[in-house]
Amino acid sequence: MSSQTIGPVIAIGAITMANQSVFNEQDIDWRIPVATGLAAIAFAGAERLWAPGARMLAWSALVTICLTRVNPGVPSPVQSALLWWERPPRVGKRSRRDRQDTDLAQPFAV
Repeated sequence: MSSQTIGPVIAIGAITMANQSVFNEQDIDWRIPVATGLAAIAFAGAERLWAPGARMLAWSALVTICLTRVNPGVPSPVQSALLWWERPPRVGKRSRRDRQDTDLAQPFAV
């Protein structure tokens, strides 16, 4: 029998890491993957005792982590994603794709 709570628990860890390091450009907190692994093991064990309750708790935690702040200095993942999406592009830094498009548009420019 496979565990149905590991997916949501790992998603919680991935969302938390992305919120801190991608959206808010902070250093990676390596306690998050360790805690995620331990939580996945705990949920797999809890699922053997009471499967419907463990699944309900895992999915509720996933929704909760998306809508609430874990760190007071960092917005919630949903709020961070919306702010990141609305952020204007950085001036002076071009992505590799932008450089390739410019180079292809003017192949013989000096």
